Amino acid sequence: MAVAVLAPTCFAGWLGWHAVAGGGGTGGRTAAASTPAASTPAASAVPPPPATSEPPSASPSPSPSESKGQGQGQGAAPAGRPLAGRTVVLDPGHNPGNGAHPAEINRRVDIGSARKECDTTGTETDDGYPEASFTLDVVRRVRTILEAEGARVVLTQDGDRAWGPCIDERAAAGNRVHADAAVSVHGDGAPASAHGFHVILPARVVSGAADTTPITGPSRTLGLRLRDSFAAATGEPFSTYLGHDGIDVRDDLGGLNLSKVPKVFIECGNMRNSADARRMKDPEWRKRAAQGIADGLTAFLTGPGR
Repeated sequence: MAVAVLAPTCFAGWLGWHAVAGGGGTGGRTAAASTPAASTPAASAVPPPPATSEPPSASPSPSPSESKGQGQGQGAAPAGRPLAGRTVVLDPGHNPGNGAHPAEINRRVDIGSARKECDTTGTETDDGYPEASFTLDVVRRVRTILEAEGARVVLTQDGDRAWGPCIDERAAAGNRVHADAAVSVHGDGAPASAHGFHVILPARVVSGAADTTPITGPSRTLGLRLRDSFAAATGEPFSTYLGHDGIDVRDDLGGLNLSKVPKVFIECGNMRNSADARRMKDPEWRKRAAQGIADGLTAFLTGPGR
C-alpha cells in the first residue's frame, strides 16, 4: 500500500520506499483523509489493551461494539459447523479517518526489531476509492461467511474508531483472544504498470518483544492456503512486482513481528493499476475476494493437524 496522494515516480524508487516502510500495512503513507466506509451493523472489535509504561496507542475510548470484543453477548459457536470453537481475527488495513489524525498515526511504536509509525493512511485508486474503505468492506464480508461456519470472528476495528488502531494493537488483538488464525487485509499502491496479489508471511524475527519463531511454520501453511483459495475465487494473478509465486516474506511489519498466533497479510491487488483498481471497486469482485479469504482460513483451520 503506497502513498495515497503522491504515487511513486519510478519503480526503483518505490522498491526503496517499500524496503524501509512497514507500518500498519506494508508501507508508510502520508495523505489526506479518506472518505468513510459504508456503514454496516456493528460487530465484535477488540478493546484497547491495558495501559503499560508506554501505552500501545493514545487511542479514543472504546466504543460499545469494541467493549464486546472479548465475546460478551455472543453465544457459543453451534456444534457441527466446520469452524465451531475456532476464533479468527480479521484486521482491515488502515482507517478512513487516519489522514485527519497525523500526530496520532505518526507516533512511533515498538515492533521489537525497530520503531515504526503507529499506522498509515493507506493508498487509493486514481479516482479516489480508499484502501481503508476497500479493506473494511472485504473484511465484513469475510466475517459473515466465517460466522455462518461457526467461527467466532473478532475485528481489530469495525469503522467505529476515529483513527487507528496502531500496529502493535493490531497484533495484540489476535494474541489477546488466542486466535487460531489472523489475517490482515490490504490493497497495495505500487507503480501503475504492476499488478496482481500476494500474501506476506512473517520472517523469523527474534528481537525485543518480537519472537516469531513459533508462528513462522503455521503462518506459512496459512499463507499458502490463502494464496491458493484467493486465486481460485477471484482469478487475480500473482503479483508481478513483489514476492515469488504470490508469496513474500518480510521482517519489518509490526502486525506480524508482534503476533503470537499464526498470521499473514494479503495485498489483494494494486490499487494504482487500472485493471486491478477496476476489479477492486466492483462489489461482486469484493464478494469473490471475501469468499477466497474465508475459504483459505477454513482450509487452514480444518486441515491436517488443526
